[in-house]
Amino acid sequence: MSVAEATGLLAFDREHLWHPYTSMTEPTPVRLVTGARGCELEVEGRWVVDGMSSWWSAIHGYRHPALDAALAEQAGRFSHVMFGGLTHEPAVELGRRLVAITPEPLERVFLADSGSVSVEVALKMVLQYQRGVGRPDRTRMLTVRGGYHGDTFHPMSVTDPDGGMHSLWAGTLPRQVFAPQPPAYDAGPAAVATWADDVREIAARHAHELAGIVVEPLLQGAGGMHPYPEACLHLLREVADDHGLLLVFDEIATGFGRTGHLFVSELVVPDVLCVGKALTGGYLTLAAVLTTDAVARGISGSEAGVVMHGPTFMANPLACAVAGASIDLLLASDWRATVTAIGERLRVGLGPLRDLPGVADVRTLGTVGVVQLDHPVDVVAATDAALAAGVWLRPFRDLVYAMPPYVAGPDAIDRIVGGITEAVKAG
Repeated sequence: MSVAEATGLLAFDREHLWHPYTSMTEPTPVRLVTGARGCELEVEGRWVVDGMSSWWSAIHGYRHPALDAALAEQAGRFSHVMFGGLTHEPAVELGRRLVAITPEPLERVFLADSGSVSVEVALKMVLQYQRGVGRPDRTRMLTVRGGYHGDTFHPMSVTDPDGGMHSLWAGTLPRQVFAPQPPAYDAGPAAVATWADDVREIAARHAHELAGIVVEPLLQGAGGMHPYPEACLHLLREVADDHGLLLVFDEIATGFGRTGHLFVSELVVPDVLCVGKALTGGYLTLAAVLTTDAVARGISGSEAGVVMHGPTFMANPLACAVAGASIDLLLASDWRATVTAIGERLRVGLGPLRDLPGVADVRTLGTVGVVQLDHPVDVVAATDAALAAGVWLRPFRDLVYAMPPYVAGPDAIDRIVGGITEAVKAG
C-alpha cells in the first residue's frame, strides 16, 4: 500500500468512523493495520507483537492454516442460513464440542452473536426461569462491584454503576443489587470471610426479589483486571443454592484456558455459562450460553414457553465452523503447559516494574499480565512508547496490561514485557 493510499484511509477514518470509547469530534490517533501473521500485526509498515490478542480473542494468532481452512471450506458450502426452523452441521458439531468440554450439567446450548448478547440472553433465561417456577416477583440480579459484562443495556446494569464505564446510564438502567468487590487474589482467609459475610447479608436481605447472581469468575476483566480467590466462587454457589437463585458465570474473557483452567466453571459449576471472544479464535463474532436441563425446563414453564431471543445471525455457519476448528486446535495442543509458561514469563518479567515510580501493583493470572499505576494512563503516550518498542498494547484507566496469543513464544513475551515497561514509563 502506498503512503498516499494509507494517508487517504486514515483521513476518511478520522472524519467518519467511530472507534470504541472514542470521541468522534476529537478522536485519538488510530494506526493502520495492513497485515497479520502468527502473534504479530503489521502496523504502519512494521511488524509488532500483538499483546492484546485482538481484545483477548485471537488465542491462536493470525492466519492459522487450520482456521483459515475451516472458514474457506464452509464458505464453499454456504455462508449463512437462518437458524429459525433450520439447522446445519457446523452448529450441531459446535454444540457437541461445547457440551463435551464444559461441566456435565451444562447441556443446553444457545448460540448468540456476541459476548454482550450472550449476557443479555443469560439474564433473560434467569428471569424467565423464575417466572416458570412461580416466582415472577424475582426480577433483580445480585452481582459484585468491579465487574464488566458488556455494553448493551441489561449487561450494563450488572456492570459496576459507580466505578465502571457505564455510570452515565445509571438513571436509565434496571436497578440491580451490588455486593462489595471480592478481595484480591492474594488476600488472606480473614478478608474472604469478611466479604462472604457481607454477601450473605445482602443476599438474605434481597432474597425475595433476586432472580440470580452474575459474575466474571476468578478474574474481573474490563472493570479493572482484578483477580480474586476461588473461595469467593464457592461462597456464591452456596448463596445461590440457599436462596433459590441461578448462578451465572460470564466466562467471555476467562474461557478457553486464559486463566490456566479450560473454564473456571470446572472449579465451581454455574447454572448458566456465557462464553465468547476466543470461541472462534478471534476470526468471527460468536458467543454461546450453556445451561442445565433444569433451567431449560423452568424456562419452558414460563408463560412464553420459549427463550425470547433470536438474532438474525444466530449460529452463523462460518462462525460455527471456525469455532469448532479452534476448539479442536486448542485441545490438540498442550495448552495448559503453554499458558503456564507464558504466565511465568510475564510474572518474572513484570515483577521488577513494582519498583518503578508511579506503579501501584503488578499482578498475573494465567496469560494475563497487569501493571496498575497510581494515576490514569496517558493512553496516547503509553501506546506510542509500546509501539516504539515493537508491541501493540491498549492501556485503559490506570492499567497497562497484556493478554498475549497462546502462540507467542518466549522472545515475543519478552518483547511484550519490554513494551509494557516502556508504556509504564511514558504513561
